[in-house]
Amino acid sequence: MPGDDRFVEIPQPSRRPWRWWQITLLTLCALGIVGVTAAAGVIWHLAQDLPPLDLLQGYQPSLVTTVYADDRQPIGQFFIERRTLTPLDHIPKTLTQAVIATEDVRFFEHPGLDYIGILRAAWTNLRHGGKKVEGASTITQQLARSLFLSAERSYDRKLRELILAYKMEAVSTKEQILETYLNQIYFGQGSYGVASAAQSYFGKEIEKLTLAESAFLGGLPKSPSRFSPFTNYERAKKRQEHVLARMEEAGFISVAERDAAIAEELKFRRPGSEHVAPYFVEHVRQQLVAKYGESMVYKGGLQIFTTLNLEMQRAAERAFLAGVRDLDKRQGWRGPKKTVDLATVQIPGAPLSDQPIKAGDFLEGIVLKQAKDHYVVQLGDQTAKLLFDDMAWAKRVLKGIDPTQDAVLMPDVKRTLKPGDVIEVSVKKLAKDGMQLSLEQTPIVEGGLVAVDPRTGAIRAMVGGYDFSRSEYNRAVQAHRQPGSAFKPVIYATAMAQGMSPATQILDAPVVYEQEADDKIWKPENYGRKFHGMVTLRDALAHSHNLATVRLLDKVGIKNVIEFARTVGVTSPLPADLSLGLGSSSIGLLELTSVYGVFLNKGTRAEPFAIKVAKDSTGKTLETMEEQPHEIIAKETAYLITNMMEDVIQKGTGQAAKVIDRPIAGKTGTTNEYINAWFIGGAPNLVTGVYVGFDDRRPLGESETGARSALPIWIQFMKDALLQLPVVPFEIPEGITYVKVDPTTGLLESEQEGDGEKGSVELFAKGSEPTQSAARRLGPTDFYKLDQIPEGGPVGEGITSP
Repeated sequence: MPGDDRFVEIPQPSRRPWRWWQITLLTLCALGIVGVTAAAGVIWHLAQDLPPLDLLQGYQPSLVTTVYADDRQPIGQFFIERRTLTPLDHIPKTLTQAVIATEDVRFFEHPGLDYIGILRAAWTNLRHGGKKVEGASTITQQLARSLFLSAERSYDRKLRELILAYKMEAVSTKEQILETYLNQIYFGQGSYGVASAAQSYFGKEIEKLTLAESAFLGGLPKSPSRFSPFTNYERAKKRQEHVLARMEEAGFISVAERDAAIAEELKFRRPGSEHVAPYFVEHVRQQLVAKYGESMVYKGGLQIFTTLNLEMQRAAERAFLAGVRDLDKRQGWRGPKKTVDLATVQIPGAPLSDQPIKAGDFLEGIVLKQAKDHYVVQLGDQTAKLLFDDMAWAKRVLKGIDPTQDAVLMPDVKRTLKPGDVIEVSVKKLAKDGMQLSLEQTPIVEGGLVAVDPRTGAIRAMVGGYDFSRSEYNRAVQAHRQPGSAFKPVIYATAMAQGMSPATQILDAPVVYEQEADDKIWKPENYGRKFHGMVTLRDALAHSHNLATVRLLDKVGIKNVIEFARTVGVTSPLPADLSLGLGSSSIGLLELTSVYGVFLNKGTRAEPFAIKVAKDSTGKTLETMEEQPHEIIAKETAYLITNMMEDVIQKGTGQAAKVIDRPIAGKTGTTNEYINAWFIGGAPNLVTGVYVGFDDRRPLGESETGARSALPIWIQFMKDALLQLPVVPFEIPEGITYVKVDPTTGLLESEQEGDGEKGSVELFAKGSEPTQSAARRLGPTDFYKLDQIPEGGPVGEGITSP
C-alpha cells in the first residue's frame, strides 16, 4: 500500500544479452558432445564387425609344404604364401632391430598408436607441400591390416585398423605382435616372413644372416618391388644404407658397425625357373592332394620326405635330354625358329646373360653370314662360328611331320641356313680364335624314364617328358602306350611257371590266324620279315622273335598269361587275343617297370612309392610308408626269366648294354611302324624303364627301334646311377639245376660218341629237367647210316622228340 513502509519495491535485475563467446562456447560444447557421441557410435558400429582377436593368440598363417629328397635336401614347395614360421628367438636380433628402426622405432613405447609419430609425420609431410613422404603406421597397425583387413584405401578401413591395433596391444604382448609381424609380412619375390625372405634373396638360413643382409631385408616391407635388387640394385643399396643409418640413430649399432655393413658386398641369389625333378614333385603333389586335400597341402606346412635320389635324378635328366636330342636330329632339321631382317637387328646386341658363357650352354643366335666353311652367328654382344661339320645332321630336312615319309636329303648344309635365321645352338668349345658352336633344335618327341629299387619299391628317379614348362603331362606315370616286345617277358615267364624251360623248343615260322570276332585274317611278322625255324625259348626272347612268341602265347593260353600279368602287377586292360604276344595292350611305364622288378627281385613284389614319411607343421608324423614286399611268383620262375633277359643283353637285341660291366637283364620293345620305343631292365638293386614316342603317335622314323632310340638313354643313365650302388649278382635259388642239353632239341645231350661237344648247359627248375636224350644227329657224311634213322625221321634239325 502506498505509504506503507512494510512494502518495499525490490528492483528487478536487468537482463543482459548473451555475449558471442558464450554462445560459441555453448555451441562448440554441444557439437563436441554430438561429435563424440557420433564417433563413439561409429566406433561401436565398426567394432561389431571386427574379427575376434584371439586369432592372434593361436596364429596359424598359411605355411609352405616342403618336399625333400632322400638326403633331406628340399626339392619342391607347395604354397599360397611362401612362408616358414619362425619363433622370435630364432630370428637374428639385427634383423628385428632393422625392422623396428625402419618401420616403428617407438614400437616398445606406444600402445598401438604412435601419437608422436603421427604429429611428426604430419609436420614432415606439411613441410613437403602436403606430399606424403613419411607415414605413421605402427607395426601393430600394419599387422592388423595384413591379418584382418583388405587393401582398400578408405577412412572406414583406416578406423578399423586403428581400433584393431589398440585392441591387439591390449590382449597381446609386444613380443607376440613382433613375432607375428615378422612371420606375416610380405618381403617380395613371393616370400612371406623373414625366413622365406632370407632364402629367396640370399639362399641361406635366417640364423646365418649378416648385419648388412638383415638391414637390406629390414628395408623391404615398405615397398618390396621398388627396392628389389634385381630391378634396381642402386636403389636397393641406398635403401639398405638408410636402414643402417636409422639403426645407428636408434642406438642399435655403432658407427663402425654401420660403416662395415655398408662396405660389405651383398651377394644375392638370383631368381630362376630351375626346378628339381619337377615331374616327380608333381607326382607327389597329386598324391598328397588326393589324401589330405588342397587346403592342407597348400597352407598346412607339411614336411614330405621322399624316395628321390638327387644324383640319380640328375643322371636321368642328362641321359634323357641327350638321348631325345639325338633322336630328334636323326629325324631331320625342321628349320629355323624364325627369320628376321638383319637391317632391324642391333649388331652387336645386348649380352645374353650376366653370367659368362661356357661350353655346353644352349643359346639362341642369329645367322649373320656364310663363310667358306662355316656360318657366322651373333650371340648377343658376341659372334661365333658354326662349322658346316658341326651341323652335318641338318642335311636331312624334314618337310612335314612324319620322319618316315617327309624327309628330304640335301646335298650339303650350305643351303640349310641363310642370313637372318634365328637358330638354337650349343657351345661346343671356347677357343682363343673364338667360340665354336653346334646346331641344335628343341625336340618335339617325348617320353619318360623311371628308376625303382625293386627290393623296396622306392622310386629313385623320374623324368616325365622333355620340358615340364612345356608340358606337365607325366609320361612316366600317366601315359599308357603299347610296349611292343617289352611285354614278352610276361608271356615267357608264364611259360616258365607252367613247367617249360629256356631250352623248350618253339617254331618261329609264318602263321596265319583267323580272328573269331570279325572273321578277319591276322598274319604276324618278325622284324625284318625273316623266320628262324625251331628255336629255344631262350633264343626266341633274346632275339625277340614275334612268330615264336605268338605261338608260345597260343600254347600257354591267353587267359593264363593275363592272369599271370595281373599277379605280377599289370593293372591296365589287356586284349584277350593273340596280339597280346606283340605287346598290343597300352600300359604305363612305371607299371611295367615294377613288373620287371618282380623278376629281378626273386619273384617278390614291392609296390612302387614316392613318399616315405609325411609330417605336419609341428613335426607330428601323419604317415610312414611301411615296406611290405611279398613273394608272388616262384623264385625259380623269376630267376629263369631274369637269366633269359640277361641273354637279351649278352647276345640279343640289347647287346649295346654290355658296356655296363655288371649283372644286368632287360628287354627291348618296338611297336608297329616305330610308334613307340622301349627298354626296361636293371640289376638286383635298380630297375629302370625308358620309352620314347610322339604324343600324337606319329612314327619315330625308319629303324627307330627300342635298341636304337630307348636303350642308349637307359645305358647312359644306368652307367651313372649304378656307380652309387654295389655290384650284386642275381641270386640263384636252390630250386634251379644245371643240365647239359642238346641245344637243337632241348633234350639231354646225345650219349653217343662225339655228340658231347655240341651240348650246352641250360637252367631248369627242379622237376622240369628233360629225361629223354636226343637222338644221334646225322652229320653231312652220315648218309650211309640211313638204316639207323628212327621211324618218323631224325630228331633234331627243327624237329623235337615228343
